[in-house]
Amino acid sequence: MQWVRSNLKDGRLRDALVFLLCFGAAIVLSLLLSRVYDDNNQFSVPVFILVVSLVARFTRGYGWGILASFAGVFCVNYMFTYPFFAFNFRIPGYPLTFAAMLIVSVLISTLTSRVKQQEQLRLEVRMEQMRANLLRSVSHDLRTPLTSIIGISSVLCEEDTLPEEEQRELLREIEREARWLVRITENILSVTRVTGDAVRLHKKPEVVEEVVAGAILKFRRNNQIPVAVDKPEEILLAPMDATLIEQVLVNLFDNAAAHGKSVQRIRVTIGKTEDGVRVSVSDDGVGIPSAILPRVFEGQLAMSGSHSDTHRHMGIGLSVCRSIIQAHGGSIYAKNNTTGGACITFELPTGEEDQDGC
Repeated sequence: MQWVRSNLKDGRLRDALVFLLCFGAAIVLSLLLSRVYDDNNQFSVPVFILVVSLVARFTRGYGWGILASFAGVFCVNYMFTYPFFAFNFRIPGYPLTFAAMLIVSVLISTLTSRVKQQEQLRLEVRMEQMRANLLRSVSHDLRTPLTSIIGISSVLCEEDTLPEEEQRELLREIEREARWLVRITENILSVTRVTGDAVRLHKKPEVVEEVVAGAILKFRRNNQIPVAVDKPEEILLAPMDATLIEQVLVNLFDNAAAHGKSVQRIRVTIGKTEDGVRVSVSDDGVGIPSAILPRVFEGQLAMSGSHSDTHRHMGIGLSVCRSIIQAHGGSIYAKNNTTGGACITFELPTGEEDQDGC
């Protein structure tokens, strides 16, 4: 059992199972085609070349794909080429045919493995860029409230003659900054769940309206801006990690309240798409400056006009939102409303359930 767990963990047993399943399926399919075409199975070569492509695609490294190339050549020669169930490379034309099949199979396997490696490298580069952007934003957003808390605490300790009302106001400011630190910490914890080497989401079908309601309740603890909800008559379910999606919604509410300036109300619209659900969060504020709208989810942006540390970034929360939604297999985008204010929409697919890795 320990050997099985060890091999499952590093992927070797999984790769072997992929190899065996693909080749088993190819043999069964070729045998069926042989019966249909009276043993003249002209389809066996492309079937096994397809298997080589699948093995190379769904296993790691070059080894399994190259092994599949050699195994495919010998399998076609032994089982599906006259004389059947015997090796014979002396028939005119056979050596050239099988050499060509072997070369094509090895090339396909090598190219497929190389494409996979390039995709993995691009993914790692994007993840590193996102981590760097997140670190820059976190450094700024942590420094601002901490500096404020230290300054206010110093005033309270050194000034014994402050009126009671001013003391209360300073304490309220400490509380606001502390709550802001809590939200930043929640964002950091959320993003570490979806950007690590082994992404682990625990998705199960959730009622979208209930998740939205939970986010609104959490937002209203610290903000009195009213939030209205437009929802369809039918109950919409979507597989999700409810805690993370709730964090996305709270981030969107906080972003609208903090950067919309003149926001008087926030509206959430829940709808159904062809293959999932759509949730839009819009406000009636000043909107997002057009210059930063295309880069608003990059995690390193401040609203225009922010020149000092007294202005918090809007990037970190939206960057976290994008990371969470993408980890769910969804998409997120932002635009400005024609009537004023901003609208950020995310969509989640309904075709997947619990996911232990990505």
